[in-house]
Amino acid sequence: MARYLVTGGAGFIGSHLVDALLQRGDAVRVFDNFSTGYEHNLAHCINDIELVRGDLRDAEAVSQAVAGCEVIFHEGALPSVPRSVSDPLTTDAVNTGGSLHVLQAARQHGARRVVFAASSSVYGDTPILPKVETMAMSPKSPYAVSKMAAESYLKVFHHVYGLETVGLRYFNVFGPRQDPTSQYSGVIARFMTLALQGEPYTMNGTGNQSRDFTYIANVVQANLLAASVPAAAGHVFNIACGLRISLNDVVAMLNKLVGKELPVIYGPARTGDVEHSLADISAARQILGFEPSVDIETGIARTLDWYRTQGA
Repeated sequence: MARYLVTGGAGFIGSHLVDALLQRGDAVRVFDNFSTGYEHNLAHCINDIELVRGDLRDAEAVSQAVAGCEVIFHEGALPSVPRSVSDPLTTDAVNTGGSLHVLQAARQHGARRVVFAASSSVYGDTPILPKVETMAMSPKSPYAVSKMAAESYLKVFHHVYGLETVGLRYFNVFGPRQDPTSQYSGVIARFMTLALQGEPYTMNGTGNQSRDFTYIANVVQANLLAASVPAAAGHVFNIACGLRISLNDVVAMLNKLVGKELPVIYGPARTGDVEHSLADISAARQILGFEPSVDIETGIARTLDWYRTQGA
């Protein structure tokens, strides 16, 4: 039986990936320091996984976690643009240095493939839409720089050492288990909590900024494909739905679902944020066989139902 390592497996995306692997009957090891992940995300499957507590900045701990694993899903990171703006050194140490530790350990222990949680933030705020993987990267925040650097290491480890690597540039992932209480959480998670509480939405900027929001099930599907498709090695792919929607439109959807016309309080735009984001996913379709199965309306409805069950 193949063994899979999920770094950041107690986090939002990582824990969903752990569930999908377990559902296939795979052996799963989780590596997490619980700085942004939560034990309750794994409570339902804690007896079915091997949990290793450790920090990506600890090369020896990473090496021990990687040993014996065929595929590493490297989801662990310090997320968020605002966090990186206030603390660029820690963001770099975890996201860039930690990724290098994962790659080096994978090489040393003979892992078959590393699938990396890359980010659409590497494109920056270039006006050209949609974003295509061949475009020049133009990061606008320390977080984006750290993801770009890690991506570059992936390519180098593939070309120099022959390690199979795949980068997945996520576009605004949302879904159950996103923490709405964190100042670093996704905007949809925060909006949903406010909608369910009947509170006004607080928004950075005009609300006309648009995103290619991607439901978590689509991201999990992309990871499983990226781990198995031979032709994917050495490539990076946009993972999204290939459609964009404004934050004001998200608010309108939520108001309809909760049956209330809640107002919006607009504030200044956040430093480092991009105005518009839209993915070209043709490469993922052609090489990975990726096809998003859940659209944004369905994803928002499912996620809102989940938050209701959590008493949000």
